[in-house]
Amino acid sequence: MNCIISGQCCKAQLTARPLQRVTTFTRRHLHASSAVAANPASVTRPGPPPTAPLPAASQYGQRLDRRRRQAELIKKGQEKRTETAKPASSLKKRFWKDVHVQTEQGMILSRGYLDSALPTSLCPATFRTILTVTLIDGAYIVHLDTRPVRNAMTKSPLQIPSSKPQLATAIALEWDLLTSAQQALRPHLIPLTSIASRAYDLALQDAAAATSKPPPESSAPQSSTTIRDDIIKTLLPYLDTDTLLCWAPPPPRDADTTLQVVPSLRELQIATAEPIISYLTSSIWPGVHLDPGLDSGSIIPAQQPPETRDIVRGWLAGLDAWELVGLERAVLAGKSLCLGARLLCEWGESFADVRKKALLNGGSSAGAKEEEEMEMKMKRFGIEEAATACSLEVAWQTGRWGEVEDTHDVEKEDVRRQFGSAILVMGGTNM
Repeated sequence: MNCIISGQCCKAQLTARPLQRVTTFTRRHLHASSAVAANPASVTRPGPPPTAPLPAASQYGQRLDRRRRQAELIKKGQEKRTETAKPASSLKKRFWKDVHVQTEQGMILSRGYLDSALPTSLCPATFRTILTVTLIDGAYIVHLDTRPVRNAMTKSPLQIPSSKPQLATAIALEWDLLTSAQQALRPHLIPLTSIASRAYDLALQDAAAATSKPPPESSAPQSSTTIRDDIIKTLLPYLDTDTLLCWAPPPPRDADTTLQVVPSLRELQIATAEPIISYLTSSIWPGVHLDPGLDSGSIIPAQQPPETRDIVRGWLAGLDAWELVGLERAVLAGKSLCLGARLLCEWGESFADVRKKALLNGGSSAGAKEEEEMEMKMKRFGIEEAATACSLEVAWQTGRWGEVEDTHDVEKEDVRRQFGSAILVMGGTNM
C-alpha cells in the first residue's frame, strides 16, 4: 500500500517537473558561397598598357558649347516659325522684305559710304546686300519696303538727324532682324527705335516751346509737364546716390591687417572716381564740389549742396534733345549721373570745344597738327571704361568669391549694350 502510494507520489512529481530543452549551437557563415583562396598573379607578369590621359574640358569651353547649342536651337525655332505657309494672324508674319534708310531729297548714298557707316562686324552679309542708305533734307528715315517707320506719338515718320548715320543704320538693322510684325510691339526688341522716338518727341516739344505753338502732327493730349522736365526730375536724384560717390567704409582701426585685401575696395573706388569727377568739375561744372554720399558711414546717402543741384539742373535744361535722351539711357544703365555726363562730354556733338579745351589743358600748346596727333594718342572714355567704373564693386566681389553663371556675365554684357546705344544717340559726325 505504501509502495503504491509512494509510486503515485513519484509519478505526480515526475509529471509536475518541467522538461528541460536541450539546445545545440551550430556555426553558420553570413555568406552562402564557399570560400575560395586568392590566386594572385605574378609580379613580373606584364599587363595591358594604361589609357592615355584626357585633358579635362574647361568650364569656359563647356559654357560656350552649351550657349552655341542653345543659339542653334533658337535659330531653328525661328526658321520654323517663319516657314509656316499660313500664319494665324498678320502680326505673326513679316509684311516687309527689305529695310533701308531714305532721305527726303531721295539721294541714295554710295556703297562705300554704307560700308563705312556700318562696320562689317556689326552686320551680317545678308543684310548688307539689302540695305541702302539715303538722305532727306537733313534727316534720315528708315523704310520697311515703302512704309516708313513712324513715331508712336505723332504718327509721323521717325526722322533721324543727318549727323547720325550710324544710328539710322543701326535702327534699320534692328528692324531687319525682326521675324514678325508682332515682335515690333515689344520695346526690348527695338531699343534703339524706342530711344530715337523719345528723342524725336523731345525735339518736337522743344521746337514747339521755342515758337509757342503746339507740336506739329501731334494728336496726343498735351500734359502740363514736358518730357524734358520728366527727364530732369528722374536724373537729379542720382546725384545723391551716384555710383562713383558711394564708397565702401574704411576698415576699423582695430581690424586685423593681415586679412585685408590690398588694394581695398575703397581705394579702387576712389582711384576710379577722382579722375572723372576732376574732369567734370573743371570742364562742365566749374566750381562745383561733389561730396561722397556714404563717406560718413551711414547707410543713408547724404544729399549734395543746393548750389550743386541748381548748377546741374541748369546744365541738364540746356542740353540738346538727343544728347539729353542719350544721357538718360547712360545714367539709368550705370546708376551714375557723373558717368553719364563723362560719356556725354566724350561723345556729344556739342561738346567738341570742351574736349579741345581739356586737351589743351592737358599740356598741348602746339599747332593744330600736333593737337590732332595728341588727340589720337589719348585713350577716349568709352563703353569699356564706363562699364568698368559702374560695376567696380561687383567685379571686386566676384573676383574674391566667384560669379554666378548666367547672371553676372549677362549683366556685364547688358551694361555695355546700353552704354553703346547711349553713345549712338549722343554722338554723330559733327564731333
